[in-house]
Amino acid sequence: MARSTAAPPVRDREDLAATGTEHHPEIDWSAASRSPEFRELVKRRRSWVIPALAFVFVWYFGFIALAGYAPDFMGERIYEGFTVGYALALSQFVMTWVLGWLYLRQSDRVFDPLARDAAERAVELSKAPRSDVPDGSGAPPTRRFDPDTQDRRGEARH
Repeated sequence: MARSTAAPPVRDREDLAATGTEHHPEIDWSAASRSPEFRELVKRRRSWVIPALAFVFVWYFGFIALAGYAPDFMGERIYEGFTVGYALALSQFVMTWVLGWLYLRQSDRVFDPLARDAAERAVELSKAPRSDVPDGSGAPPTRRFDPDTQDRRGEARH
């Protein structure tokens, strides 16, 4: 059975352009970012991404440093003209694919379920009555920033 490659029908141009708080105005994004589910997602993702990024930098700049400061080592033949430098250069491509695969695997197993939990929690928080909204509707309060009387956090200037 062949899959259709036709693009889905365009519903509404404004709907396609809406992102972030415009797309879900009913969600209190500040409260969602403070939820334990979201904080766990950020913590787990950061604990994977930062070491992976450090590894990539060390691997890549280590290769550059070896090429610049150890040309004799990089020029050593491994097999019929294939040198250490070529092997390390090609390993850059292999490591990129391996790290991409590992990230996708981690995302499927850990990050995506945590993101779903955080999204569900954000929706729950948006449906709960809020004490900072006078009518108790749960809608996020609209705050206008006045640069003449408020600082960047919206607090009164002295």
